[in-house]
Amino acid sequence: MTDPGADVFKALADPTRRKILDELAERDGQTLFEICSRLAMRHQLGSSRQAISQHLDVLIAAGLVSSRREGRYKFHHLDTTPLAHLTDRWKKPEN
Repeated sequence: MTDPGADVFKALADPTRRKILDELAERDGQTLFEICSRLAMRHQLGSSRQAISQHLDVLIAAGLVSSRREGRYKFHHLDTTPLAHLTDRWKKPEN
């Protein structure tokens, strides 16, 4: 049996992916170029666009990020729904 939260834990385990989520939490709806620029300026991360795109793919697979295309641009949005599901497994039932 696979752990339904495994993808989320894997996604959150990487510090670069957590920084991407931080940036989307601060300013949602960014393009890949914007995310790369903010990571370089604010966090001194010199990752390539391809590397950041691969990190975004992991975040999308985990359900933490969604994307929508408008013309040539793809906008990325934070989705915190999977985080709420993680804590549900350890909550005690209310009486």
